[in-house]
Amino acid sequence: MSSLELTLLYLCAAVISVVACRLLQLPAMLGYLFAGVVIGPNALALAKDSAAIEHLAEFGVVFLMFVIGLEFNLPKLMRMRKLVFGLGLGQVLFTLVGALLFNLAVGFALKELGYLWRLSWQAALALGSALAMSSTAIVVKLMADRVELESPHGQRVMGVLLFQDLAVVPLLVLIPALADMGEHNIWKVLAIAMLKATALVGLLLWGGQRVMRSWLHLVARRKSDELFMLNLLFMTLGLAWLTELAGLSLAMGAFLAGMLIAETNFKHKVEEDIRPFHDVLLGLFFITIGMKLDWEVLIDSWGWVLLLSFIPVFFKAGLVFVLARITGAPAGVSLRTSLYLAQAGEFGFVLLSLGLQNSLIPAAWMSPILASMVLSMIATPFLVMNADRIVNRFISTDWLLQSLALTGMAQRTLKIENHVIVCGYGRSGHNLVDLLKLENIPYVALDSDPDQVQMGRDHGHHVELGDATRFSSLMSAGLVRAAAVAVTYPDLPSALKVLAWVKEHAPNVPVIVRTHDDEHLEDLRAAGAAEVVPEVIEGSLMLASQTLAHIGIPLKRVIRLVQGQRMTRYALMRDPNKYKEGLDDIAAL
Repeated sequence: MSSLELTLLYLCAAVISVVACRLLQLPAMLGYLFAGVVIGPNALALAKDSAAIEHLAEFGVVFLMFVIGLEFNLPKLMRMRKLVFGLGLGQVLFTLVGALLFNLAVGFALKELGYLWRLSWQAALALGSALAMSSTAIVVKLMADRVELESPHGQRVMGVLLFQDLAVVPLLVLIPALADMGEHNIWKVLAIAMLKATALVGLLLWGGQRVMRSWLHLVARRKSDELFMLNLLFMTLGLAWLTELAGLSLAMGAFLAGMLIAETNFKHKVEEDIRPFHDVLLGLFFITIGMKLDWEVLIDSWGWVLLLSFIPVFFKAGLVFVLARITGAPAGVSLRTSLYLAQAGEFGFVLLSLGLQNSLIPAAWMSPILASMVLSMIATPFLVMNADRIVNRFISTDWLLQSLALTGMAQRTLKIENHVIVCGYGRSGHNLVDLLKLENIPYVALDSDPDQVQMGRDHGHHVELGDATRFSSLMSAGLVRAAAVAVTYPDLPSALKVLAWVKEHAPNVPVIVRTHDDEHLEDLRAAGAAEVVPEVIEGSLMLASQTLAHIGIPLKRVIRLVQGQRMTRYALMRDPNKYKEGLDDIAAL
């Protein structure tokens, strides 16, 4: 098969599988895995597992780590430090310890029965590293679709995923070091590997930020998108090559490149430019993973595959549940968190392949382990979609606690009428509540973050703990008695859910929605939004008004100009009578 025919085959398989997953509302990554299984040498054998394709797929991992480094946010990390370094660290650390203890127990048991267990502790640690990872791509997509990213269990899931992403970096150093260990130089090899990694990372972070910032500014002045993209690819792959040359890994260099660029003013431009490369190459990586599955081994060892599927899933779920409970989460939140994190992840495949390359993991184990990881990922959407039923089945008090919380909110808001329901108590919600309080307008603010709720109450504001996308929370906040609903955060799926509930149960209540820009303006209006406020446009209007005022244009004229611009955008201001009244009020100032 020629290179062109092979490329067309991969593209055709990817397109068909991704379309099928979209129709079934499943993550695209599962489609790539299934496509690899079907066209691989162990199924229809339409494509051979060529080394050239595997090398190309490695770039998918490189760009995945680059994007992780680009999204690395130290303030966010510090804000979530209790979840990241508490729940996240505990999950990864105890999974590794569990893998070592399980390997020791199995080896001892088989020895007593007269069998020899050939899996070394280094191999067990490599396997534990792979199984400790969860799928960021699948879980985040499912939570975003279900508008659960800011929920109590969603925040815990994100904290664990964030730590797993960070843990990949030392694990990429650890696994090759494990392969070089002898019986007497364990700590020496580890110390040398960590010393090299620390020295390289320190050098790049110390001088690399200034060099990266200056170089990108120099390239940007040429005003050439092609030149900028070429330099971006060169720097990413160049740093990946440098870390591999230092005895580390390609992925670690890509992660450092992302971190360095994240500290420049070009972060958002780079995110947009690199996204197509990242998605396509990562999809190719998952296709090659699917191609490695050997169906004959699966049929012959189906019991072994099922065992490898259930043991890690139940172990991780149980571990996360216990750790979440220890860190103070309610039983229902803890169980939801454990269900969302029980599966294997994309970085698990990376670490598993690295263990195989370094001869830590026996080649005969690859197909059963890969199959078990894929099965756990396929099961994840179904676990997430049925999470509420599972929680209600095993934790009866969860429904009772939620009911008590909603009842308490309903009692506190029972006497409030003609009020504004403020969805989200972030910076915009806080400012809106300040104005409503100043004008003595009744309101109820909803937020799913307990810290935000407590902060609002400390400021003397009426903030309730609740998810505005849930009908029960809106009704407990007095939706049918409300004068208006304001969605203060720019999240399209969440806003559409709020609009759907209001349109169905309180169609006369106007909903004002905040968005980042006017890209989804018509979608929100079609869903029933009385008004949509794009923050980019409002920011540009305020910037224009301040500029005009500072160059000497009279304040009344500036206000008239800005109001004239707003009149063309907002429906209420297009009412001639309302507009004239507003101008008369301005003139009276």
